[in-house]
Amino acid sequence: MASSPAAGETDPEDPVGYFLQDLEFHGKSERTRGAYERVLREFESFLDDPDRNPSGRAVAPGDASRRECMAWIHTLRGENAESTVATYASYLHRFYAYMTQVGAFDSNPMALVVEEMHESIDKDPTRREISIPRMAAFVDGIRHPLERALVVTLLKTGMRVGELCNLDLRDLNLTDEDVRTAYELGQRPQLDGRPDSLYVAADVSRGEVVNGEERSASNKRKRGTVVPVDDELRATLVRWLAVRPDAQSPAAPLFVSTSGDWGSRVTPKTVRHVVERHAREAGWYRTGGGAEENVTPHYFRHFFTTHLRDRTGDRGIVKYLRGDVASDIIDTYTHNWGDRVREVYEANVYSLL
Repeated sequence: MASSPAAGETDPEDPVGYFLQDLEFHGKSERTRGAYERVLREFESFLDDPDRNPSGRAVAPGDASRRECMAWIHTLRGENAESTVATYASYLHRFYAYMTQVGAFDSNPMALVVEEMHESIDKDPTRREISIPRMAAFVDGIRHPLERALVVTLLKTGMRVGELCNLDLRDLNLTDEDVRTAYELGQRPQLDGRPDSLYVAADVSRGEVVNGEERSASNKRKRGTVVPVDDELRATLVRWLAVRPDAQSPAAPLFVSTSGDWGSRVTPKTVRHVVERHAREAGWYRTGGGAEENVTPHYFRHFFTTHLRDRTGDRGIVKYLRGDVASDIIDTYTHNWGDRVREVYEANVYSLL
């Protein structure tokens, strides 16, 4: 692999190598970088082969069109599950989005491709489907205040497990005056004038010190997102805050351990263990079971996406709440947050309690 360019260079000889090195700088794990490299090098090989790509000539990644990208994705079908195809497409999309952002490429040919694929990314026909009443019964069986708060927050917001763990008290704004005063909630400027809401930041990477604490997980959204907190989630979080131990970290994490490492920020591993344990009890998790069978924190993101999209019919708002990268959608709903996002969300979000 060719070496990456010097700092500031925007025309790298090896774009994939440049991107992978930047992933390392951003704190991505070796496993994650390896997954990206396998996918991107295979795409690069496809472009370089005139007998495989539709242009009939060797094409550099920076010169690839939407047609070449779609043709490569088509070669993946049949040998891979649709969820895997969607994952590989997202890798390619992130590569192009980043290279466009830093000025190495003129455009992102994957933008429209991903938009067209979006409906299938979280809709695997073989995936377990759980109705809202059954999920409500599942939540009802979770009695521990922390465990219930973790699960309800995931189900009501669609956020990723790392984003959940990275929440601090400053990222939560509640209208309950006693709780606000006791915990100094909602100190983020993004929450000014936005009561009963959560702020999910984009500027959190694993290994970075944020708000005085080194983080063990990354937030994967490109832009910060303000997510409404409905009555059910608010009540759940108030109940949790009433028994929340004092935090060990100066960052004041929202969710901290109540056993073992008392008062330390919960980790993605802890959240996954909590969800797995309760899912096993419900018959929704089996050792060796795949994503189509097992209920995990990521399944809750799928549940949120599917049910809220079906209820609202508004893909844009769901994409905004999920934190999907789309600058036009993010800008539209950021500027019209109070009038559109909260109204649509509160009118359509499902009841679990």
